[in-house]
Amino acid sequence: MKKTALSGFVSLSIFLLFACLHSGLTKAAGSGGYRVTGNIPVAGEGGWDYLVVDEAARRLYLSHATHVVVFDVDSHAVVGDIPDTQGVHGIALARDLGKGFVSAGRANSITIFDLKTLKTLGTAPAGTNPDAILYEPVSKRIFAFNGRSQDVTVIEAATGKALSTFPVGGKPEFAAADGKGNVYVNVEDTSEILHIDAQKMGVTQRWPLAPCAQPSGLAMDTESRRLFAVCANRVMAVVDANTGNVVATPKIGEGPDAAAFNPSSKEVFSSNGGSGTLTVIHQDSPDKYTVVENVPTKKGARTMAVDLKTNAMFLPFAEMIPPGPGQKWPTVKAGTMNLLVVSR
Repeated sequence: MKKTALSGFVSLSIFLLFACLHSGLTKAAGSGGYRVTGNIPVAGEGGWDYLVVDEAARRLYLSHATHVVVFDVDSHAVVGDIPDTQGVHGIALARDLGKGFVSAGRANSITIFDLKTLKTLGTAPAGTNPDAILYEPVSKRIFAFNGRSQDVTVIEAATGKALSTFPVGGKPEFAAADGKGNVYVNVEDTSEILHIDAQKMGVTQRWPLAPCAQPSGLAMDTESRRLFAVCANRVMAVVDANTGNVVATPKIGEGPDAAAFNPSSKEVFSSNGGSGTLTVIHQDSPDKYTVVENVPTKKGARTMAVDLKTNAMFLPFAEMIPPGPGQKWPTVKAGTMNLLVVSR
């Protein structure tokens, strides 16, 4: 009798131990709990596009119509401004060179600035309507993706010299780099990801993204070599960067325009301006993904940046005025632009 009772006690204890461990692992694997925790007013008029956080310098760079607003990430105070970047889309940071680069879409040029002083150092020519922009650290080159001319301008980051322009066969959207000399870019109208050799400055692979349609935002887990493309048909295409194979397609919200990956939490994010949500997806393994939650944000909050030091996310939004006669796009209502802060 004593032996049987002891065995039963041991079995129950082991069961409870494994149950607790499983519960802890499940929570760690994606407990969610993200919410809007702050709201930062953005002065001035006009729209926005991309934004980027410099975790080391504790700065956030926000594109804002004709200039770039620079915030202190921790205090949320405005600490600087980069003027005269007409039709600004994206910001790339070459931290090892102490320089930043801004794509000025309406000026068809790239503005170069000093990361410490924020003073403009010069400009470089680009194609028509440069949109996304990326610094590739192995070649030490800037890649500007030109939406209207459907090509890529490559600039030597140290000198600002334009080295090459090559076609991509469609409208390039966001891009990512693996830190090993490889660049990847979504092509929206052909629903593809392109692999670009940074040294050769040309496209080496074209990978279809089906069932993804019209990809926009792109992020990468460089360790597992997985790319995350957010698509207009409300899926995220997870792509093996070695083979180009789509390995998973978790569901996201409507109207996505940016993706991000947090390597410490193994979470992938999609900011969905159409549905006013932020989709949080956990990377269970390189080929398995679980949708954890869809955090309510704001309609129009379609781009974002992640502070990997604090795990907070920043999403711009504003009230919009519907397009009038002869207008294609809505306009931003003056005085309504803000940055949402999303965190746990």
